[in-house]
Amino acid sequence: MSRLKYFIFCLFMGVAFSVQSQSTDSIRFSLLTCAPGTEIYSLFGHTAIRYENYTRRIDVAFNYGMFSFNTPNFIFRFVAGETDYQLGITPYSYFEAEYAMRGSSVYQQVLNLTQSEKERLLTILENNYLPENRIYRYNYFYDNCTTRARDKIEECIEGKVVYPDSLSGKSYRSIVHEFTAGSPWDEFGIDLCLGAEADKEINKRQQMFSPFYMKYYASNAYIVDAGGTRRPLILDETKIVDVEPEEVQPGFILSPLMCGSLFLALCVVMAWGQWKTQRIWWGWDIVLYGLQGLAGCIIAFLFFFSVHPTVGSNWLLILFNPIPLLYLPFMVYKAVKRKKDYYHVGNMVYLTLFITILPFCGQEFNLTVLPLALGLLVTSASHVLVWNKK
Repeated sequence: MSRLKYFIFCLFMGVAFSVQSQSTDSIRFSLLTCAPGTEIYSLFGHTAIRYENYTRRIDVAFNYGMFSFNTPNFIFRFVAGETDYQLGITPYSYFEAEYAMRGSSVYQQVLNLTQSEKERLLTILENNYLPENRIYRYNYFYDNCTTRARDKIEECIEGKVVYPDSLSGKSYRSIVHEFTAGSPWDEFGIDLCLGAEADKEINKRQQMFSPFYMKYYASNAYIVDAGGTRRPLILDETKIVDVEPEEVQPGFILSPLMCGSLFLALCVVMAWGQWKTQRIWWGWDIVLYGLQGLAGCIIAFLFFFSVHPTVGSNWLLILFNPIPLLYLPFMVYKAVKRKKDYYHVGNMVYLTLFITILPFCGQEFNLTVLPLALGLLVTSASHVLVWNKK
């Protein structure tokens, strides 16, 4: 072989080896976990899948958490549990900048996938990004940006992912409380919506609805292939965006419990005034029972019509329901005409039973509910006392 032919042969083999090496080693997938933000939709963190292709100079994030507030009837659809999210593809530099600006650190877990698994995962994600496939019906506990990322990763693996033992004593509500501890009003609002089902103990797969629980389980998971060989799911973990959390802007100065206590105190003062003057202040009834009925309309809608998980087992429907709003005209009429209203006698019994069963109904209630119920009880008691005094 001449020197020229030998040189060309070596050059060809070198290029071929280089191309083969790049095709087998240039792709990397990672699970990204983003720290919580300050807005209610970002309190629990976020999950995405990072795809890097060094040969083609591609670095993007596959994000199942894309949605738009401008969607027609967004608020109604959200309350009804009919919110649609979609898969989006964002250049990683933009993704990183967005979370850095909002003060959310980002953690990267490099997935330990074979070349064929990487190619399969890319195919799955690209197919999922097709216009006819990218939109999905979002479900906070059962089908969200984190569970979607987990399921797509598991789908590409040639074998089975085995996660560590489940953390005991966890429920949907307890995990939510871990991330709402610094946002008492958000926590109170969520607690008003969640029912008894949210307080049942959940297994490790259910716990993975939370991005940081998913991160924990992925860190300690391994893959078992058909031959029984084990390999860790995660090759490497790093904090790729390290920023100071955004300073939380001070919210309303009073906590829900403090407001509930002030409400109870106001009800006591109003009750004493009505008893002292022997008059029913029907204007106060309009405000009080009107608000109770409006809150009841929301909870009743969630209970009977919403497809949100766990809201259909909410015992708060006993306290907050539309009945006071529907009965309010009759209540005001009787107060104006100075007629005795037996609604308040029944309401006293009703509220007393509700307060009694609170510890035994299997649902964890926000402590603010107690002064609210006591305030309503005191108001009904004042009506009965006024008429008995007369």
